[in-house]
Amino acid sequence: VDVVESGGGSVQSGGSLTLSCAASGFAYNDYCMGWFRQTPGKWREGVAFVNADGTSTYADSVKGRFTISRDNDNRTMSLRLNNVKPEDTAIYYCARPTSSLRRCRGSGFPVSDVGFWGQGAQVTVSS
Repeated sequence: VDVVESGGGSVQSGGSLTLSCAASGFAYNDYCMGWFRQTPGKWREGVAFVNADGTSTYADSVKGRFTISRDNDNRTMSLRLNNVKPEDTAIYYCARPTSSLRRCRGSGFPVSDVGFWGQGAQVTVSS
């Protein structure tokens, strides 16, 4: 099993950035997937989650600004960050839950349910 992020970088406040995640080694269509982020001294938090059918949920802090999507044929997932703010600065992680769930429960899945993490992609927003 492998999930690999790409697309991090630096962007000015109000700008946009797209993160991508490539998955391999498992039945991608059988899993909801998620993006998490972490800043120094803070807990890793869930940002956005996408079900196998493409429906999604978002943390309140990013709702209306971020868009998560997935391409089941190519086994990829993306997170489009629009109108970014300095507080969006973090390392962003692609994540797969331990259990096969085509639809995430409730508002996603917690850190404790993550089975596989990507290596992380740094996003830095300057004001």
